Amino acid sequence: MTVCKPLNHPLRKPVMTAKLEKDGDKEVEDSRAPLLEHLKELRTRIIFSLIALIVGFIICLFFVRPIFELLVYPFEQAVDRVSADLVRDGKPALEGDLIYTQVLEFFFVKLKLALFGGVVLAFPVIAYQLYRFVAPGLYKNERGAFLPYLIVSPVLFIAGASMVFFYIFPYVLEFGLRQQQSLGDGAHITLLPKVSEYLSLATTLFIAFGLSFQLPVILTFLGRIGVVSSAGLKKGRRYAVVGIAIFAAFATPPDPFSQFILGLAIYLLYEISVISVRLIERKRRDGEAD
Repeated sequence: MTVCKPLNHPLRKPVMTAKLEKDGDKEVEDSRAPLLEHLKELRTRIIFSLIALIVGFIICLFFVRPIFELLVYPFEQAVDRVSADLVRDGKPALEGDLIYTQVLEFFFVKLKLALFGGVVLAFPVIAYQLYRFVAPGLYKNERGAFLPYLIVSPVLFIAGASMVFFYIFPYVLEFGLRQQQSLGDGAHITLLPKVSEYLSLATTLFIAFGLSFQLPVILTFLGRIGVVSSAGLKKGRRYAVVGIAIFAAFATPPDPFSQFILGLAIYLLYEISVISVRLIERKRRDGEAD
């Protein structure tokens, strides 16, 4: 007569434990494989982005002088306006020199300028690599919503930087130049701007305004995929105003003019984003009704 061992027999415990451990190891390996694939994909995208950045940096090295002369153009405009007023009052015009106080300071300024230009040139490639990395994890409608904004985003960045270059930066510089004055004993309080500080100010303003002009792109994209709504954006308007004021205070020089202009521009872009999200919601409702 055959005797069947119960399932909880001591002889079966090692077999069941081994099977459970084997199944657990298989699940770990299955989860580890996609993670490794994602890390390899991320490494590939980072390598392509770095190559694009290096190529852009090398290209800009050959054009550092024209790029710097272009960035100095707002300063020359401000100097000409202030000098015209001084000459009208019978005072000597400004020389408008930029100085450097360390031996290799201007050399490193050129390298930073080439790197800044390389980032601008490589931005389309970096944005495309970002899209290629996140696209497999998006739904079809999300991929269709993401791709057009890769084209609109550089255009808005250039619009923000152009606003600084032609309208904001010259008046900020003019405001600083007009602070020069003569003292009663014949001494003068004179501005001697360092070339490194000038470049830092210029790039900070360009990046701040360029990034702030991305607000409609980000909020419209989030509204298109259903993450935010126009009602939520209108409800959070007061918090947005506080955040905009804080960002403008930290992202611009400590003068009220540039802070006010940047804050006003971001707020107008926020209201444009609300309208854009509302139009997307209306189009979605019309599509569902049809």
